Amino acid sequence: MDAEKTTFGAQTAGQASDSQLHFLDYWRIIRVRKAVILTVFMLVVLTATLVTMFLPEVYQSTARIEVSKDVPDVEPLMGHSYVQNFDPYWMETQFQLIKSSAVLNRVITKLGLQERFARQDKMDTPYRMDIAFLKLSRMLRLNQYRNTSIIEINVFSHDPQEAADIANEIANAYKEYRLEDREESAKKGLKVLEEQLAIREREFTNAQAEVDKLRKDLELNLIDPFSGHPIGSMESETIRRLDALAVEAQGEYNKLNELLNYLKKLSRPELKKAVLQANPDPALSDLLNKLAETEQKRALNEADYAKDHPVMVALDKLLETLERQVNDRLEGIIMGLEAKVASLKANAEVLKQTVEAAKERERVAAEKMRPYLLARENLEHKRQLWNALTLKAASAAIDKQIGVTTVKVVDKAEPGIKPVRPRTTLNIALGVVLGLALGIGLAFFIEYLDTSVKTIDDVERALQAPVLGVIPQNVGNLLDEGPESPHAEAYRVLRTNFLFSRKKQDGNTITIVSGGAGEGKSTTLFNLAVTFAQNGSRVLMVDSDLRRPSLHKMLRVSNAIGLTDYLLKQNTLAEVIQTTPHPNLDFLPSGKLASSALGILSSQAMRELIDELKRRYDYVFFDSPPIMGVSDASVLARAVDYALQVVQYRRYPQPMTLRAKQMIEKVGGNLAGIVLNNINMSQDSYYYYYSGYFEESHYGKSGSDSTKPKAAGSKKGEPAVEVEIKQKY
Repeated sequence: MDAEKTTFGAQTAGQASDSQLHFLDYWRIIRVRKAVILTVFMLVVLTATLVTMFLPEVYQSTARIEVSKDVPDVEPLMGHSYVQNFDPYWMETQFQLIKSSAVLNRVITKLGLQERFARQDKMDTPYRMDIAFLKLSRMLRLNQYRNTSIIEINVFSHDPQEAADIANEIANAYKEYRLEDREESAKKGLKVLEEQLAIREREFTNAQAEVDKLRKDLELNLIDPFSGHPIGSMESETIRRLDALAVEAQGEYNKLNELLNYLKKLSRPELKKAVLQANPDPALSDLLNKLAETEQKRALNEADYAKDHPVMVALDKLLETLERQVNDRLEGIIMGLEAKVASLKANAEVLKQTVEAAKERERVAAEKMRPYLLARENLEHKRQLWNALTLKAASAAIDKQIGVTTVKVVDKAEPGIKPVRPRTTLNIALGVVLGLALGIGLAFFIEYLDTSVKTIDDVERALQAPVLGVIPQNVGNLLDEGPESPHAEAYRVLRTNFLFSRKKQDGNTITIVSGGAGEGKSTTLFNLAVTFAQNGSRVLMVDSDLRRPSLHKMLRVSNAIGLTDYLLKQNTLAEVIQTTPHPNLDFLPSGKLASSALGILSSQAMRELIDELKRRYDYVFFDSPPIMGVSDASVLARAVDYALQVVQYRRYPQPMTLRAKQMIEKVGGNLAGIVLNNINMSQDSYYYYYSGYFEESHYGKSGSDSTKPKAAGSKKGEPAVEVEIKQKY
């Protein structure tokens, strides 16, 4: 359970660190590339300032006008009022009219801008109208006040008086254009109305003559103005009356015929009851009463008398007589109903024929009157159209004389007091913003293109190997700088981390390699060897970079004889190893590289030499050439116990560094770790922990390992306390 909590806490802390690193990485890029940012920033700001200083001054003059649609100043004829509906495109249309050639060309002509613009541009001849129009258009800006019909006419010019004159003249030219346009439209409209009025008057006269001719031909003297029929004609009324009678007769026939059919379908007992309700008959009612009394009387006597008794016989005869009389009466009623139905049917047929005959006469009369009625309708239409055009023409003639206010100058333009351009403060502020944006953008772009190693994370992520040491920039020879040098602590940390990273304690031969030239492997080897020697270990430096040896220069000793001479059996080991003024530190130079010495590092003699040196010294350091260019480095990496790879900060691409590491592993070398070299501690905030620790160690006089307590049982040359490489995430 405790382990799970610890793991969860570590993950949470790691996530927080990753989030912090994400922000600080951006800040680190800005700090590292601050020279680029400042250069671009200064160039942009300086350019903006110089351009602003040399730009000519521009003045602005503004005239304000109120615009409206064409509405007369006096109420129009016949009480008609103008309603100005909202038109979202009307104001934009006025903007385009003000900027049109119809308005601006008037201004150019009135103020002589063709000659004035030519003089300003030092031209001998006046500009053409189209060129002057383009120049004036570029000087003009229009604005509308929100929720108003007021337009601002803004004119920009190097001469404040010229700007005011042009703005005022544009307002006047636009006002004149609107008035002339309305007058021209009214004139054209009135002319069209007069032409149409003459045409409609002729048409009305012809229609009146046609109506008079038809009335005379049809002998129609008095005509009802509403119905169009001759006064006294009752044909239509008769048709309506007869039609009503025919409908009524047909209804009575249908009703009685349905009753008759119903009665015929009934049985005799049902018929007796239904007839009295449908057609009350007093005689039938009396017979039915007598019949009912006789039947009742016979029923009373039936118990006292036999069937052949005279009383019963008399009653039976009476009942038979009454039944026959009732049936005869019912038959008479039915026959009467049938006769009445036949009469109603005949009457309905007669009325229907009479109506059809009357309608036929009406149709013939209407057909005869049709040309006349059509002529009257056409005459009425012509009269209405002629009257409307007459009224419209009179109204248009009057409206033409009424004044119309479409453009009103609210404020005249005045010469500007101070220039509106260039805006020095704004331009410089924009230059500052743009300079910072471009500088930071360029810095991030360069950082994006830069694939070299920048952080410990880059190394561990790309190479999958631990970073054992971080060496600051401008580190020199520790023998020259002395044991109190602030740079010595970086190598002490490297030494300590290397000792604790060893998998086998008896491994004491080390080579330091790099992917390319100039990454600082020789300096790193020299100072690391010095650090081991300062800790009391017997150390030997072997300059096995046979092509470009450099360690003898740091020690200021001769390179006349050395490694190559020993391997070629020309000198003994004692003759080629040189002692140095520093205690516990010996040096084996490379010697002169003869043509016969090529590939000598892979010889059996070299392997025997390494074994011999391992027995004689506590630690042996072999310098090597860049592993990417010469095979000697690969041979040494395989022959010695450990290899340290030096990676210079921001020098070579990561793929090259990775390739160097893979070559070490490919030949069977034991890579102990990575040394990140040449770090600019003051510039890159990523490494401020290291710089702070080194400076504190130096100024606190804690640089010597002899002042540190050692744990019991620690061996000579091995630290008792592990020093960790701290990373800032």
